[in-house]
Amino acid sequence: MRARILFTLAIIGVASLYAARSWGEGDSAAPPSAEQQPSAPPAAPKEPPPPASVTIIGASEAHGVLGRDVRGPKGEDMGRIVDVIVDREGTVRAAVIDFGGFLGVGSRKIVVDWNALHFGGVAKKGDSITLDLTKEQVMAAPEYKEGTPIVVLGAAGSLKPWQYDHQ
Repeated sequence: MRARILFTLAIIGVASLYAARSWGEGDSAAPPSAEQQPSAPPAAPKEPPPPASVTIIGASEAHGVLGRDVRGPKGEDMGRIVDVIVDREGTVRAAVIDFGGFLGVGSRKIVVDWNALHFGGVAKKGDSITLDLTKEQVMAAPEYKEGTPIVVLGAAGSLKPWQYDHQ
């Protein structure tokens, strides 16, 4: 844990030094000669952008979801999360689950509503995510294929339709 904090602080320090150096790079240019002087008054110098914000999240507070096992309410294997679908505003709408098959043979991808997933029991990398759907519901879901309309399987009444025009 101490090593992670030191590593994070080192990254912040390097980023600060890089930002300070790049902001000062334009200051070392030679002044223009009298022939090159513009007749209009010089423009006001641009203010450098503010440094990026930094947020530190505790290791036990957040976890990645890609590759995580998904289990049904009765503990049955529902597959694993292979992608996350977001809308145009960047709001997470659904997860793509690789369902069924054995060692990748005979499996198919389905899309489930993000609100049908529960992350409460996820404390370690090996912990699984719980899905509020039965194995029968997931088996009946249409397969997800990129480039085709997405059919999102969700818990009853939890989905809102997307209102985006095709472009």
